[in-house]
Amino acid sequence: MNANSTASHKLAALSALPQAEFVSRLAGIFEHSPWIPERAWPARPFASIDALHAAMLAVLDAASDAEKLGLICAHPELAGKEASAGTLTVASTGEQRGAGLDQCSADELQRLRGLNAAYRERFGFPFVIAVKGLSRYQIMDAVEARLTHDRATEFAACLAQIGRIARFRLDALLGA
Repeated sequence: MNANSTASHKLAALSALPQAEFVSRLAGIFEHSPWIPERAWPARPFASIDALHAAMLAVLDAASDAEKLGLICAHPELAGKEASAGTLTVASTGEQRGAGLDQCSADELQRLRGLNAAYRERFGFPFVIAVKGLSRYQIMDAVEARLTHDRATEFAACLAQIGRIARFRLDALLGA
């Protein structure tokens, strides 16, 4: 079986699940926010991963600003206290490790944590970026660049990045 047919079979099985099981399987796609797959469930069956992703993004788009802020705030700081304490989700742990954030020198860790603090102070929520394919240096440069934006721009940027993270996680889950 090729990757597309495997993904199609997994997607068909996922679409056939009762709501509680569907939500359980997709609960980690959006960090600590099972309300997104819960609200996307009625749009089943999903013909493709693109369709599932679009349905979940439509739920996010229709959410209140408070719900969107809650979703952004559900994301851990990069190389932050959750990483140090080992309390990141499995997905976040793998993503941060893939970007080399677990290999920061003491100076790099101090720089990144300082950037995280400055970002949170300026905007009131954590910096969110899809780290897949980025180095820790590119991530730190991105925080610095985004610190120059206004709050509305950053709110939208975080949501766009969350959408990218969700797509990467869906692809990983469904074998695409």
